[in-house]
Amino acid sequence: MSAKHFDTKSLDAILNKMIDTVDESKTEIYKIGEQSRKDYEFIIAELEKTKQLISELIEEEDRLEKETRQARKRLSEVSQHFDTYSEHEVRVVYEYAHNLQMKLMMSRQMEQQLRERRDELERRVVGIKETIERADKLVSQVNVVINYLTGDLKSMTELIKDAHEKQEFGLKILEVQEEERKRLSREIHDGPAQILANVMMRSDLIEKIYYERGIDEALAEIKKLKETVRDALYEVRHIIYDLRPMALDDLGLVPTLKKYLQTVEEYNKMVKIQIPFTYIGVDERIDSKMEVALFRLIQESVQNALKHAQAKEIQVKLEINKNNIIAVIKDDGIGFDPTLKKEGSFGLRGMKERVELLDGSISIQSSKGNGTKVIIKIPLK
Repeated sequence: MSAKHFDTKSLDAILNKMIDTVDESKTEIYKIGEQSRKDYEFIIAELEKTKQLISELIEEEDRLEKETRQARKRLSEVSQHFDTYSEHEVRVVYEYAHNLQMKLMMSRQMEQQLRERRDELERRVVGIKETIERADKLVSQVNVVINYLTGDLKSMTELIKDAHEKQEFGLKILEVQEEERKRLSREIHDGPAQILANVMMRSDLIEKIYYERGIDEALAEIKKLKETVRDALYEVRHIIYDLRPMALDDLGLVPTLKKYLQTVEEYNKMVKIQIPFTYIGVDERIDSKMEVALFRLIQESVQNALKHAQAKEIQVKLEINKNNIIAVIKDDGIGFDPTLKKEGSFGLRGMKERVELLDGSISIQSSKGNGTKVIIKIPLK
């Protein structure tokens, strides 16, 4: 259609069609927001129920632990005076202690499953809450778009571009969240789940060894089992730290960071890696969101050094003064070329984006054979 035939009626028709489309989108967004509110209330109710069940299980486990200790004591007495008891009496005492132990184990497994369910529900609550807030925000933004479409046509192009960018950002967030869920699922399946399955099989084996080879070999096997359980505990703690370290809310950044680094160092003691931590500053809490961000930034830097640097020492220094927070993570590893972008790697990019959200800066200094130094500086507002 030539310019001379493109009259105002044609332009109005296009504009009205766009207004109708945007208005329909507003209605759909409103429906999503309302459905999300219903889902939010349902999940909150289920979350409270799950927490109550966990509380009840903990009380049950406390009772079972007391009874198990008494049963073990009784079993020890019977074992010491084996000749004075009949075979039936010994079997009854043993089976009673064994049944209590199995009940306690099953209760703990159920508690672990409920805790995982609780954590999943809490993550869903956060996600749905974000969806509700985003839906409300989008409805408001759509109203602005409609006002511009019915008013100043010249502003329409910029608004559509801005809405498109926001949509891409929202889709990227959903993609990252889904990838994080998959990663956690793999970690739980390949880590604690496999180890606990091994613990179950080896616990049955211990009983067999006790009867066939004697108490000494059974005790040796129990020591190995304790190491396996310790590994499972570390894996669980590692996953919890990835989600959100609970001590961060209670104790603050410095104690939580110190404990985390000690745990990492202890777990990697076979490769003799040292992770010294130095803190300079006053013993005061900072904003909780900033504490989480800093913990994640330092955690990511340390994990990068552990995975890729082949380092023997990772120095972590933190300074908090009245104006700034400065974190330095330095390793003596193999180093890398920061200018080269690795395909599919989002670690460094994610760190930079997180720092930018805090109006801070991040410097990554490295070269092959000379280790890596990460310097993070964030202003205190």
